[in-house]
Amino acid sequence: MATQDKPSSTEEEYFAREEIEKKRKLAIQQSQSMAAQQREDLKKLHFMKCPKCGMDLQSIQRGDIEIDTCFNCHGVFLDSGELERLQHQMSHEKDGRWMGAVLNLFKNK
Repeated sequence: MATQDKPSSTEEEYFAREEIEKKRKLAIQQSQSMAAQQREDLKKLHFMKCPKCGMDLQSIQRGDIEIDTCFNCHGVFLDSGELERLQHQMSHEKDGRWMGAVLNLFKNK
């Protein structure tokens, strides 16, 4: 007749830690999935909306740059890198020097 030995306390602790680690990883995965879904939902809700008044933004081409503008509050919004490209484009135009000075006010320092 075989006798079953009771698991040692260190063995029980090992399996308890393994179970906790599995649950922790699952919680992290669910959190990341939820965060990605929330970001996607926010993007759908706010995409091409004016941050000032909430109205729809309209895209206007200025050379090879697409400027987003709000016709309600007259706000002008640029995406990453567009300020530098706009400044470069204006510096090659005849009256672009004053526009370059204005654009320098908005550059990151």
